[in-house]
Amino acid sequence: MDKEKKAIERIKIASEMSLHHYEKPLVCAYSGGKDSDVLLELFKRSGIPFEVHNSHTTADAPQTVRHIREVFRKLKLEGIKCEIEIPTYKGEPTSMWKLIPEKLMPPTRLVRYCCSVLKETGCANRYIATGVRWDESTARMQREEFEKIANKKKDKEKFTITMLMNDNDKRRRMNELCMQQNKMVVNPIIDWTHRDVWEYISSEKIETCELYQCGYDRVGCIGCPMAGKKREREFEDFPQYKKLYIHAFERMLKERERRGKENTWKTGEDVFAWWIGDENVPGQMHIKDFIADE
Repeated sequence: MDKEKKAIERIKIASEMSLHHYEKPLVCAYSGGKDSDVLLELFKRSGIPFEVHNSHTTADAPQTVRHIREVFRKLKLEGIKCEIEIPTYKGEPTSMWKLIPEKLMPPTRLVRYCCSVLKETGCANRYIATGVRWDESTARMQREEFEKIANKKKDKEKFTITMLMNDNDKRRRMNELCMQQNKMVVNPIIDWTHRDVWEYISSEKIETCELYQCGYDRVGCIGCPMAGKKREREFEDFPQYKKLYIHAFERMLKERERRGKENTWKTGEDVFAWWIGDENVPGQMHIKDFIADE
């Protein structure tokens, strides 16, 4: 079975479970990136009923936001239900710029509160599909085709635990897990490589975000710590986002002072320099200093 057929078969299996146990269609999680564009095309070809959901991160590039809106406009014309969810925190609308002062620290590779609040809270008690792939990172190599997402409390925040399932009878395994009415996840293109994705986009003439034509190989939140050194170009191309982060860091420092927390940095620019990777910032704090305050 080729990769397209295998991916569609995974979608159909998950759809069957979603309709049976949740009594609602499978949800295609859509971020505006190339993987979700491929995933959406596979959904269309599968013939199943489905909905499309986007979590508005508030830190996506304007080009990404425009691409998402255009894709959703076309889907709605086809009669497909689409939702762009505005993030909330403690019952109130929020954004990346509000979260940073509230969390008293910048988002980092180790503490990714931004993902848990801005991206992962939607579609509770639903069956969703994502464009997660094994070759994206070492961490994602641990992911499975079909997963259960369970919520646990940690410092009053929800975080994700993936249940690994090794039995070959996928329908039986999902049947058992769906009965528990947690969020379920299927990753239809989990075994696709970067090359597979681009070859499929090219062969099927799938429209993608214009940032890819500008030399970007990822579409996500501007300044995401997971992007490493690539952030430097992002902030060159999107200087207003750099200003937004610096302003949020300044408010973070004021909030830390108000709460009686240690503050050795002087300005938001100092925090930004540390955050972007400058190891010679005067008064630099270690990430453990922040975690201890959480």
